Amino acid sequence: MPDVLIATDADWIHDEVDAALTDEETRVVRVREGREVSEAARRTDPVLIVLDMQIGNMGGIATALNLEQEFEAGTTPEAPILLLLDRPADVPLARRWGVDGWLSKPLDAFRLRRAARALLAGETWHEPSGLAASP
Repeated sequence: MPDVLIATDADWIHDEVDAALTDEETRVVRVREGREVSEAARRTDPVLIVLDMQIGNMGGIATALNLEQEFEAGTTPEAPILLLLDRPADVPLARRWGVDGWLSKPLDAFRLRRAARALLAGETWHEPSGLAASP
């Protein structure tokens, strides 16, 4: 069974992702802190990692950067990263740090499934923000 790993301390975000992505073949595994993501990824070998922008002790960007270093070092299995942004103004941060995809909250099942399918197909998923691209 392929796993989707989500890091969020917000129950409603977990519930939205779980409802949208869980099916007969896929389950959503949750951690509540950014520092738990690497170990959970090593344990579950997820096909997708979903990071909330605000995860208690370690934000989504810091967690994504940490994961990218571990992917490069070969200490954690690689998986695409979907970042859940709090507001459109967070898009330049996501763009700058090169995450595979992002969605802005509030979430809905349709957009979550479209983003997940794109990332699992090896594509990127970037919602437009209406902001100019950062240099």
